[in-house]
Amino acid sequence: MRHLIDILDLTPAEIDGLIAKACDIIARPQDYAHRCEGKKLATLFFEPSTRTRLSFEAAMYELGGHVIGFSDAANSSASKGESVADTVRVVGCYADIIAMRHFKEGAPLVAAMKSPVPIINAGDGGHNHPTQTLTDLLTIWREKGRLDNLTVGFCGDLKFGRTVHSLISALSRYSGIRFVLISPEELKVPSYIKDTLKQKGLEYVQTTDLEAVMPELDILYMTRVQRERFFNEEEYLRLKDSYILTPEKLQAAKADLTVLHPLPRVNEIAVTVDDDPRACYFRQALNGKFIRMALILKLLEVE
Repeated sequence: MRHLIDILDLTPAEIDGLIAKACDIIARPQDYAHRCEGKKLATLFFEPSTRTRLSFEAAMYELGGHVIGFSDAANSSASKGESVADTVRVVGCYADIIAMRHFKEGAPLVAAMKSPVPIINAGDGGHNHPTQTLTDLLTIWREKGRLDNLTVGFCGDLKFGRTVHSLISALSRYSGIRFVLISPEELKVPSYIKDTLKQKGLEYVQTTDLEAVMPELDILYMTRVQRERFFNEEEYLRLKDSYILTPEKLQAAKADLTVLHPLPRVNEIAVTVDDDPRACYFRQALNGKFIRMALILKLLEVE
């Protein structure tokens, strides 16, 4: 039985296989419409979500399966003090696979140790978000035709951004990747990630100036400053508008730049950017459904 807790649980070959499967689903959706008949996915979301939860549910429905679960911990026995381990042992009696989002780092790993069915980490605190990373990789592949030899800029909250941490880990295994880390001093990427990049001999630069590095980028991954990760409201208000991407700032960018964002967007990308063909974040959200379909098939071992 396989779980997906960290993107590094998958080898590059397995990621390539999931991307190939997702592309086949896109090309031939009718061939997959009944693959999970009789199977049930449980979505256990202890933290708010729109895209991740609904894309998991849409993925299972489009595979012909069913969905059970909750979208608010207040509606579960967690509100009575039930542990994560007990919750998954019970829900595993009713479902064939579980997608879990939790506000506490490591909770899906604890769940995987006790669950009788595969666990998918749908985001744990500021730590990891492997299915968003798979979504990002599929989007890069579909937009660029490759996952290597790219200059990738990450902009915004690089300290708490679990999507950033996961995608850096994934891309660090491909050749010719160069990272440009753009953030306020207070929201720099954690030291352990930089240590990993140094150990692998990967090139990265840190800067506070988005416009200065814009012409270099093949990918620009924008993120919001996450209010829910701050203990100090004043600090959040001071930093929340550190970077706002506008059409004017994109004038210096490459014609084939790919602009990504895991969403939700607050105001870090102006709505006037949405019509730019380089804006890929809504296509990215759609890709999330296809890659999650591929992942569900893999973990359920459905041929």
